[in-house]
Amino acid sequence: MPNWFCWKNDWKNDLKVSWSGVMVQSKIDKKQNKRYTIVVETVYALDEMQQNKLHEKLKEVLESERVTVKFSINPKLLGGMTLQINSRLVDLSVVGQLKQFQTELKEEKTNTLNLDKIKKLFLQRVSSFEGKPILSEVGKVLSVSDGIARVSGLDTLIAGERVEFESGAEGIAFNLNAQSTDVVVLENADTIREGDEAYCTGKANMIPVGMSLLGRVVSPLGRALDNKEKLKNTEQYPVFAPAPGIIVRDKVKTPIQTGIKAIDALVPIGRGQRELIIGDRQTGKTTLILDTIINQKNLNEKATTFQDKVFCIYVAIGQKQSTVRDVVQTLQKYGAMDYTVVVSATASDSAAMQYLAPYAGCAIGEYFRNNGMHAVVFYDDLSKHAVAYREMSLLLKRPAGREAYPGDVFYLHSRLLERSAQLNLQNGGGSLTAIPVIETQEGDVSAYIPTNVISITDGQIFLESSLFHQGVRPAVNVGLSVSRVGSAAQSPLMKQVSSSLKLELSQYREVLGFAQLSSDLDATTQALLNRGSRLTEIMKQTPYHPLNLSQEVLSLYVGVKGYLDDIPVQRIPDFLSGLLAQLKIQGAGVSAELEKGGVLSPEIKCELDAFIQKYISHFFEAKQVL
Repeated sequence: MPNWFCWKNDWKNDLKVSWSGVMVQSKIDKKQNKRYTIVVETVYALDEMQQNKLHEKLKEVLESERVTVKFSINPKLLGGMTLQINSRLVDLSVVGQLKQFQTELKEEKTNTLNLDKIKKLFLQRVSSFEGKPILSEVGKVLSVSDGIARVSGLDTLIAGERVEFESGAEGIAFNLNAQSTDVVVLENADTIREGDEAYCTGKANMIPVGMSLLGRVVSPLGRALDNKEKLKNTEQYPVFAPAPGIIVRDKVKTPIQTGIKAIDALVPIGRGQRELIIGDRQTGKTTLILDTIINQKNLNEKATTFQDKVFCIYVAIGQKQSTVRDVVQTLQKYGAMDYTVVVSATASDSAAMQYLAPYAGCAIGEYFRNNGMHAVVFYDDLSKHAVAYREMSLLLKRPAGREAYPGDVFYLHSRLLERSAQLNLQNGGGSLTAIPVIETQEGDVSAYIPTNVISITDGQIFLESSLFHQGVRPAVNVGLSVSRVGSAAQSPLMKQVSSSLKLELSQYREVLGFAQLSSDLDATTQALLNRGSRLTEIMKQTPYHPLNLSQEVLSLYVGVKGYLDDIPVQRIPDFLSGLLAQLKIQGAGVSAELEKGGVLSPEIKCELDAFIQKYISHFFEAKQVL
């Protein structure tokens, strides 16, 4: 029996209707003299004798004398008949049997292109096909507006269940009212009309997952949006899966290398962590995400197994289609789409699709986590996600709360982000890391949605507009940015080099405001400002050019150890670019040692100091020649 037939469990006995040798079984309440209204549809009109015979048979089966039968003609059935008993539909028509046959053919998986084999398979299915009555529950659309359809008659429907409409549109059951159900339509709401039929599916929201999604752009329903071939070799994962329990989790200890010095040194991200990126619009939030995705390319190229790779899922929520296209083109340009999946619900999509998008992206990431692999999912951004949910809630007449958001908006994001985890070795050792994005208004981090997500995540990277406009890019505010995992998610080498970096930058930011008001500064303050301005310059980085571990450590090392104190600030970008270029040419040995990420031993430190001093001497000689 197809899985989209819904029947209520309290219907205790079997309904048996015999017509043209077909036996139909269905759960139904046999309460004596219960009133039933039955609508019978046939291709041709039944004569009076046939109508009376069917009427008597139905009264006998239902064990009630209060049975009203209405007859109507429906040529679309092609043959046979349908019986609608209250909201239950028994389909004995030719069209119903053809639909069954079509469903069986779709379920038959074959990869052959041999026409003879396909013909043989088709004939085999035709000869073995047995038409069975379709038992389903049918409701009627009472009204539809603004993407919300109010449906009556679906008594066995449960919250969150998928609903199919006569036009082919689909929706999700949200409000279960006493006499009706409010269904949020996912797509093509304009094709639904008042009086159309609606059907239970008995299915929760599922999405195809698997390795075949890599390099693809899909919708929250798992449909390809990139005009490529149809998705193959996929599994079905629930969109709203529960979060892993505490027992199956492990501590966060392995870093996710972003290739961005300001993040890897100051607010490190570990596998299984939830790190928030927050800031005003146009402050480089998406650029941080793209840099992180691009930086995984070198790591994945060195990996020997899938378990050593890091896969990325980028979820675009409520963005312009042109913006999503630019993101995909950037990832393709740098070869990052090979290990990336893009889930897109743009501003032109319905609020329901935008609501579904992050959960769909999380389900795709859970496939990698549950199979012992590692994935990072980027939600860009959850502010628009909350707005889409608010729109749905207000249209559903749910009570509004603070800033017109519904009361369960906190649960909306907590059940999403809690699904990120580092699993222990007994459960495969896979991980799912969540990096959500929140857009603030004029830097207000105390608004409703920002405070909600901040309290859920394990830290935040705050991007400040003033720093961005001053040319400090990425514009990471050191004082407001924090990682609650901290140095536990750093390699020993990065931890050793950057231990004092955050303190020095924080002191510099604090003293800088007072220094602008005073002209007479003591030597200690001047040294602090001198060092801080150079460390700030070090943190600047060109978009889409992430650095590997050795390049990051070398850049930080020359700043922390004071090698840049005598170099003019405006010359530091040239100095660093030349130093990193020299590292590739003549520092292969040093670079290899740094890439291991271990503790900086005295021998390696001496070799590193000699390499830097040699470059500094050449740098000043070249400056004198110029």
